[in-house]
Amino acid sequence: MSTWNPLFLLASALISPLAMAQDYRLELAHTSIHWEVLHMETSTIRGRFDRLEGQVRFDPAAQLLEVGIVVDTSSVSTGTPAFDTVLRGTSLLSTRDHPQAFFTARRARWEGSVPREVLGEITLRGVSRPLTLKTVRWKCGFNLLFRSQVCGGDLEGTLSRADFDMQFGGPFAADQVQLRIQVEALPLAAPAAASSP
Repeated sequence: MSTWNPLFLLASALISPLAMAQDYRLELAHTSIHWEVLHMETSTIRGRFDRLEGQVRFDPAAQLLEVGIVVDTSSVSTGTPAFDTVLRGTSLLSTRDHPQAFFTARRARWEGSVPREVLGEITLRGVSRPLTLKTVRWKCGFNLLFRSQVCGGDLEGTLSRADFDMQFGGPFAADQVQLRIQVEALPLAAPAAASSP
């Protein structure tokens, strides 16, 4: 997705303007969303979303960390095309009727100078539910690849499929879905690198 769409602008508008905060855009080569679901209590089904976009607002002095992410639900991928078709169907992601999912967070819980949790809301299949993501790590620093300040980290959380009426596959597939989100973000004015390792 190369341009902002109106729905994303609506979601990102929830990020309140603060004069000292720095706005960042997600650097997509280093940002990803993976998910995991236990299958028959013997193995783990894993997948990812290949297309997303978003913004971050960060100000450690004000203990501010805000996140807005839009996901193209049709970009779900498990490495098994037949299973991906099932995931896109009406019993699960219902991508035709709900082509986008959203995560928007305006609050974070801090311990000193470190953000420990991001408290937000996820919208999936047109249903919105609270979602808290644990901040496994979060750091900012100068990146030689981009010749710019970069902020990023790893976020983890859990959602219930039942909350979004996605009970297809039960009891063979667990209700709990583990989310693992890798974020790397550049200042809005920073140029993209020619290549990304």
